[in-house]
Amino acid sequence: MRAAGILLVGWAALGLTVLVLPGLTADNGWSVLFAALLLGLFGVVLRPALAGLMATIGWIGVLAGWLLAQAALVYLALAITPGVHVDGFWTAFWASWIYSILISIVLWVVTAGRTEAVTRHLLWVNRRFRGKVPETGVPGVVFVQIDGLSAPLARWALDTGNLPTLGRWLRSGSHSLTEWHARLPATTPASQAGLLHGASDQVPAFRWYEKESGRLIVTNQPADAAVVETRLSDGNGLLAAGGVSVSNVFSGDAPVSLLTMSTARAGRGPDRYVSAYLLDPFGLTRSMVLTVGEIVKELHQARRQRLRRVEPRIRREPSYVLLRGVTNVLLRHLNLTILAEHLMRGTPAIYCDFVDYDEIAHHAGPARPEALAALEGIDGVLANLEEVAAAAPRPYHFVVVSDHGQSQGATFRQRYGAGLEDLVRGDVALATDDEQEGRAATLKASLLPSSGADAPRPVADEPEFVVVASGNLGLVYLARQPGRLSLEEIEKHAPGLVDRLAGHPGIGWVMVRTEDGPLVLGGAGRRLLRDDTVTGTDPLDGFGPYAAGDLRRHDRLSHAPDILVNSLHDPATGEVAAFEELVGCHGGLGGWQNRPLLIHPSSLTVDRRLDSADDVHKLLKSWLKSLH
Repeated sequence: MRAAGILLVGWAALGLTVLVLPGLTADNGWSVLFAALLLGLFGVVLRPALAGLMATIGWIGVLAGWLLAQAALVYLALAITPGVHVDGFWTAFWASWIYSILISIVLWVVTAGRTEAVTRHLLWVNRRFRGKVPETGVPGVVFVQIDGLSAPLARWALDTGNLPTLGRWLRSGSHSLTEWHARLPATTPASQAGLLHGASDQVPAFRWYEKESGRLIVTNQPADAAVVETRLSDGNGLLAAGGVSVSNVFSGDAPVSLLTMSTARAGRGPDRYVSAYLLDPFGLTRSMVLTVGEIVKELHQARRQRLRRVEPRIRREPSYVLLRGVTNVLLRHLNLTILAEHLMRGTPAIYCDFVDYDEIAHHAGPARPEALAALEGIDGVLANLEEVAAAAPRPYHFVVVSDHGQSQGATFRQRYGAGLEDLVRGDVALATDDEQEGRAATLKASLLPSSGADAPRPVADEPEFVVVASGNLGLVYLARQPGRLSLEEIEKHAPGLVDRLAGHPGIGWVMVRTEDGPLVLGGAGRRLLRDDTVTGTDPLDGFGPYAAGDLRRHDRLSHAPDILVNSLHDPATGEVAAFEELVGCHGGLGGWQNRPLLIHPSSLTVDRRLDSADDVHKLLKSWLKSLH
């Protein structure tokens, strides 16, 4: 019945293509039906071989296949069908796109809102594994990371019905929700270094400066991620025993690593998966139609925010509009395709990071409608995976984990008219209160790009200062001075800098090293972390019970900055002030950014405190060991 339905849809789509495209004609409807039948057969017989061929050529082959392979199949079908006349290859090229888009639209109309149609397609695509993969009663585990989702917001979304799949799991008692603490820095690379390798202490921020090499490390760049993984991997990561890593920063020592930053340059790419996905009319064209819809939706939602004067908000750049379409549709669907195949292969452990929610929350706000809609989409993916797993050769447990949360607020630059780098330089007039006027000094600095998309590079000419940001966490290095400097040394080389930072109303606290150990300074007090002696007002008030411990740990990390800076935090609203132009941010302390979650099968119990990503790693490893 499914094949007959698809044939009818293909017949109708091809008929419309013949009607609207000059240079393509048919004598009658039966000729069109025969051509549609040939296209379906070619898809079953030839498309897998073409996908494999494209993958052996590499990314050039993948791109060429995306542009030309489907057109070649259409041209072949039309050319050998009696009663169909096509003027040449380029007519067939445009016919292939029109045909595929029409099929996608019809299928979307018929199946909108239903996960079953997507699941049936995934099972059909992976039908070759049925009966060939030995069945086993030993459970596997699928780890799904929802990037950036805080436990408080998840509970709220569950109460409002935005997450029906997760809500069903929790209400039925099959799963439980546990909150854990993401240590400073609350970033994906630091948390994944802990979750996947148990070594979060190798990552002091999302990006940092290494004085020894004069290099800026940016962890979402493949070259740098690979370097960092060599430091944190001991060969016994979470996925070492036959696991698969999908769309992560680090691999967890998985033998199969796809769309993962740290292995992207090692020739372990997803070429075959991408090839098959691009040549799948249901997958690609459906995703393209939905991507266009996502872009239109983003333009509408951004305009609505402006017209309603929603605050806080930021300007949503054109590059983000496209990025939202890619992450919220194309990457999500590609991840689902890869996961479904490995479920049907019986892979014992799979870990995949879905970044949709995190990316939208950065630009729109963590609890805004568009961010919540992204959460709903990921919840739908969980429903698909649950249905696919029911047909897999082994039973599967589903574990949902987030790496950090997000905190909201107007950015530092929006509030004060200048960025953290300007405050360090002291050469820009800041919009501060009267007490802050006249405190600026002329300091030479070099600001490195704060966008995660910028390529890593050495910092040229040894600037006096290097200032980098990770959300509302700032790192300041006196780049010309070797090693980690003490407060006394900073005062010698940059007199007044620490006081200027600590006294600014947009700064919650700064941490420096002294002869007596790490010292936290605020506008009206200080706290010596060695013995927690407080003078004046405690600068860590309102930053939570973990703040002092997190800072003691961060002070011991390699490549910690000379001055660690955290933005203000309003305990009444939970708002912070990002040093990047992001309305939702994470990386420092304050708000919900340090409160991620773990949703796990109730049969897999939590028997320890989860005060860090490393603690969660040990727990996940113990679960895998107990299942095998």
